Amino acid sequence: MSSIYLWISSTAHITHNRCLVRKKKLFIENYFNPFNLTSFPKHCLLFLPQTQPVPNPIAYYLHQSPWWFHQFETLSNHFIELVVPFFVFLGRRMCIIHGIIQILFQVILIISGNLSFLNWLTIVPSIACFDDAALGFLFGSQPGGVKDRVHKLQLEDKPPVRYGCLVRRLVNISLGVLVAYLSIPVVMNLLNSNQVMNSSFNPLRIVNTYGAFGSITKERTEVIIQGTSSLLANDSSAVWEEYEFKCKPGDLKRRPCLISPYHYRLDWLMWFAAFQTYEQNEWILHLAGKLLANDPETLSLIAFNPFKGKDPPRWIRGEHYKYKFSRLGGKHAAEGKWWIRKRLGPYFPAVNLKGLKNFFQSRDWPLPGQK
Repeated sequence: MSSIYLWISSTAHITHNRCLVRKKKLFIENYFNPFNLTSFPKHCLLFLPQTQPVPNPIAYYLHQSPWWFHQFETLSNHFIELVVPFFVFLGRRMCIIHGIIQILFQVILIISGNLSFLNWLTIVPSIACFDDAALGFLFGSQPGGVKDRVHKLQLEDKPPVRYGCLVRRLVNISLGVLVAYLSIPVVMNLLNSNQVMNSSFNPLRIVNTYGAFGSITKERTEVIIQGTSSLLANDSSAVWEEYEFKCKPGDLKRRPCLISPYHYRLDWLMWFAAFQTYEQNEWILHLAGKLLANDPETLSLIAFNPFKGKDPPRWIRGEHYKYKFSRLGGKHAAEGKWWIRKRLGPYFPAVNLKGLKNFFQSRDWPLPGQK
């Protein structure tokens, strides 16, 4: 039963995401697994370090790796996530190997990107792969110590199996069978090229599919929030100044942040918004309204406010840019730039508080600046 629990636990944190390569959605699991059961996208990890939600400095260097290294990463992912989980059924030694491999795999993911606490949580079920003998080296061997007391307990005669123990075993087996049965549609969804994320397949909601994000693309786009004090938004002489978020790419010369296991939720939401439209993310106009009012709570989520100590901006707009890492040793890197960007166009038009009034009222949102 413990083996069933370990397998279910180790796969419970597998998320089902898709990688968009050559305009075809390709399945990836456990946040960054570029795998599809009907195709073999060996080049997916060529883009992943650059296009993940919040890259860290290590991702910059991983992105510069040769193509064969990315193919090796992909093959390793296939093996670790499709073969290694079954090691828990192959006896004590293989179960320990499973725990070691899974923990090392999650540590690599932690190092390669800012994925908040997700991979840290995934390590927890793998700890159960190690029994007392495997963890004994962590404790001293002095008489009366933890290791000595456990050893004495193990030498004691085991009491005969009682009726209550048999009932508990029967309940455990029944629960295992129930979870296995409820997992059938989840596994079928896993094998489907049009798989559904963040969904339940039964009213009990015991076994579900979920994920941190739904897709990874070949290109990275960013929404850059800008403000101006100009009376007219379309004035050619207007000076637009950029807000800087705490972790997401913005300033080309700012080193990518390293915050795991901490999580900047607003930065992640900006990543989602960048490959959608502002109509699909109305909250971003709510954010613009708060910035127009210099709302202190909202500004606490921002790393740099260009209007700090000044009057609030009269207009806020969103600009859409394509970002990519500078080439290591190249011209832009020599200038101290971690990123290169190209403007794609407006993301949302310039707005002011007066123009947002009806928008806020229609959604029963309190107007910014009003208590």
